[in-house]
Amino acid sequence: MDLQLAGKKALVMGGSKGLGLASAEALAAEGCAIALSSRDPAAAAAALAERFGVAVHAIAADAGSAAAIDTLAEQAAARLGGVDIVILNHGGPPPCTAVEMTAEQLDSWYRIIVAHPIRLAMQLLPAMRAQKFGRIIAVGSAGMIQPIPNLALSNTLRAAIVGWTKTLSSEVAIDGVTVNVLAPGAIRTDRSLQTAGANAAREGIGAEEWIRRRAANIPAGRYGTPTEFGALAAFLASPLASYVTGTVMRADGGMVRSVG
Repeated sequence: MDLQLAGKKALVMGGSKGLGLASAEALAAEGCAIALSSRDPAAAAAALAERFGVAVHAIAADAGSAAAIDTLAEQAAARLGGVDIVILNHGGPPPCTAVEMTAEQLDSWYRIIVAHPIRLAMQLLPAMRAQKFGRIIAVGSAGMIQPIPNLALSNTLRAAIVGWTKTLSSEVAIDGVTVNVLAPGAIRTDRSLQTAGANAAREGIGAEEWIRRRAANIPAGRYGTPTEFGALAAFLASPLASYVTGTVMRADGGMVRSVG
C-alpha cells in the first residue's frame, strides 16, 4: 500500500534508537525527509540516509532543555523546509513505585514528558494549520490506559499527554491537523530490557525469565518489535489516516484488557 508520504517532512524526537528510530525508519522507507533529534543523532542519521536514500538531518537536542527545544523547532523547519509530521518521543523515567516517587523526579520528568514535547508541537503547529496538513503523534505507553506496576512516574506524567492531545485534536481537526497518541505495550527495546532488569532484580530472578513471564500474560504470547510499532506510526502520519484523530492507538499484543 502506498501511504502517500513521499516528499513529506518529518521531525522525530528521540530518533537515534528504540521506538523513535523505528518510526524514522518507517517514514524514511515511505520517502519522507527526516530531521532526527536526540543527544547524539549523527550516526543514526547517517545510517538512515544511506539505507533509504532520503535526506536525513541530525539535530542534537536535550529534551530536558527548553532552549534546546526552541532551537530544535527552528532548525528542523529550516533544514527540512517546513515540518509536516512531528513524532514526540523521549526517554522514559526510571522505574519506581508511587510511594517511592519524589517531588524532584516529578518536576524534572514533567519537563521531558509533558512540557517540552508540548512546547515543540506548539511551535510547529501554526505552519501545519496554515498549509492544511499536519500530523502530531505522541509516543506514550500502555500505562496511559492500564497503569503498569513499578512505573509510577511514567503512568502519572504520560496521562497528562493524553488530556492535551485529546483537547488539541478537537481544536485543529478542521485545519487538516491530526493529533494522536501511540501507546506501545511490551516492545523489545533497550528501554524495555532495562525495565525488565530492574523488575527482575526486585523479584530475585533473571531478566530473561522476567520477560518470559510477562510475555506469557500477553495474548500475543510475545514482546512486539520496533518495526511493528514503526509501521503504525507511519500509517498515522500518512494522508490515509486523515480521519483518525484524538485517539490513543495501542500496539500491545492485546496486553491492555479494556475495550476502550
